[in-house]
Amino acid sequence: MARVKNKQPAPVQITAEQILREAKERQEEDPKPPKQKITDPDELADYRQRKRKEFEDGIRRNRNAIPLWVKYAMWEETQLEFDRARSVWERALEIDSRNVTIWLKYAEMEMRHRNINRARNIWDRAVAILPRVDQFWYKYAYMEEMLGNVAGARQIFDRWMQWVPEDNAWTSYIKMELRYREVERAREIFERFISVAPKVSTWMKYAKFETKHGTIPQARNVYERAIEDLGEFAYEPELLLAFAKFEEQVKESERARAIYKFALDNIPKSKANELYQAFVAFEKQHGDREGIEDVIVSKRRFQYEEEVKEHPYNYDAWFDYVRLEEANGDAEKVREVYERAIAQKPPSMEKRAWRRYVYLWIYYAVFEEVSLKDVERARLVYREALKVIPHSTFTFAKLWVMAAQLEIRQKDLAAARKVLGRAIGTAPKEKIFKSYIEMELQLGNIDRVRMIYEKQLECFPANCRAWTAFGELEQSLGELDRARAIFELGISQSLLDMPEVLWKAYIDFEVSEGETQRARALYSRLLERTSHVKEERVLLLDSWLAMEEGLGEAGDPESVRAKQPKQIKKKRPIQNEEGQTTGWEEYFDYIFPDEQKPQALKILEMAHKWKKQKTDE
Repeated sequence: MARVKNKQPAPVQITAEQILREAKERQEEDPKPPKQKITDPDELADYRQRKRKEFEDGIRRNRNAIPLWVKYAMWEETQLEFDRARSVWERALEIDSRNVTIWLKYAEMEMRHRNINRARNIWDRAVAILPRVDQFWYKYAYMEEMLGNVAGARQIFDRWMQWVPEDNAWTSYIKMELRYREVERAREIFERFISVAPKVSTWMKYAKFETKHGTIPQARNVYERAIEDLGEFAYEPELLLAFAKFEEQVKESERARAIYKFALDNIPKSKANELYQAFVAFEKQHGDREGIEDVIVSKRRFQYEEEVKEHPYNYDAWFDYVRLEEANGDAEKVREVYERAIAQKPPSMEKRAWRRYVYLWIYYAVFEEVSLKDVERARLVYREALKVIPHSTFTFAKLWVMAAQLEIRQKDLAAARKVLGRAIGTAPKEKIFKSYIEMELQLGNIDRVRMIYEKQLECFPANCRAWTAFGELEQSLGELDRARAIFELGISQSLLDMPEVLWKAYIDFEVSEGETQRARALYSRLLERTSHVKEERVLLLDSWLAMEEGLGEAGDPESVRAKQPKQIKKKRPIQNEEGQTTGWEEYFDYIFPDEQKPQALKILEMAHKWKKQKTDE
């Protein structure tokens, strides 16, 4: 059968079950009639006249402002002026007849006030103009169903289906029929459905329907028709797996086995993993368990052996091979595969070539510790892994940390410290220092933490995060002099990776301790350092000003404002590649107070420049 392609624009997706909830939400959004405090008829009429004039004036200014039209019509509704409200809605539709909101609120107004025929008229017009808006059809059919007019709802769905909507529309139609136990009608709808959308998901829904509401032969017939109708598209794991499970449920084991074999022979191996697992589970239940499992494991083992033989450095294949043996439960076989895998040391000395390889060691150690409970062997795996890594070229902090964590789990802190100390001495990395510090902090060994921080800063004096963390640690311990000394030592380094982070932490420290004068002094020192970069000076002054303003009466924002630069507009030449001036561009520059010169000096400089220019000519 030729496959039907729907080239229409995608419709709005919504289900019938959402309609009632949306209606409630819209009612909550709609304005409620105001409590009229005006009792005098003349005053009330005058109020309404003024209000209408406001709306009409607004519309005259911008007749395309749809929200204003909606507000106008809904206000008329609150005044119980339904004819006027309808007039406003109709005028709005003349402006934009394809606006979904207008149609929805117009129809909902009539529904709220039980004007059913008027609501039907609006829905009919809406679906005629915008047949691809699913929301109209859903609400229209739902309204009829709620009124008990099932035949009318069915007629609406039939009109809708002529437009070949998306799957949810067909499913809603079928669910409506099933709510009234019209199984045969639902079956007819499914037949129409698969004729316009002959795809795997449609056939599977049909088969599921027959399984629940039909007979076994009817359900089987749907599956068989699907495979015949879809041709090569039928070779999808979902369809064949559902067919096989159906036969299994109805106690037709031989039929199910035949379907599984057919599927595995025709479906690419890359897509048949779930199907294969289902077949194994089926055979475990209905076949010779040991024989079937041996066949399956042997087949997969052969495939992996071929793969690792052809590509010995394909570590993903080794991982898959190991998982197969772990699932099989033979510990010695797992160890054998791991040993063969870790023997395939990467030929390249680039770190990226070693990443997957190192995880083989890690998984090996975890397998020994967790699965086999052999801690000593896990310790040996970590030890050998650390011997293999060329630490003089690169290292893996994760491996060191996991080796130390193994010792911690065994409550051997001395061994854990030995591993981390060896890591720092062999190949210091930030992650190793961080893990070591966290361990000692949890144990409450502050002196050791200080020693580790000192070692880290000795190795990485430019690491602002380490300086900041060390200073904040001392602050948390109440050692303010120590913290201040650390910050001072940090900012005095000739090279820092993120100096702004360290300076900010130092300033925040002084502010949090109420040392306002020290904070001001830090700002002044930092301002001197950034005197050659105007943009940075501006940002720094803004930060300083914010601090002073945040101090309230204790602050001195005026002194900082006096240091703020003036922004002036200048011109500079635009030169091409040959150095010729092709034009001028404007730009903004900052002039700081300490850069401003007396006017006389400026005039003198200009005179010197003019004289030099004349001399050159």
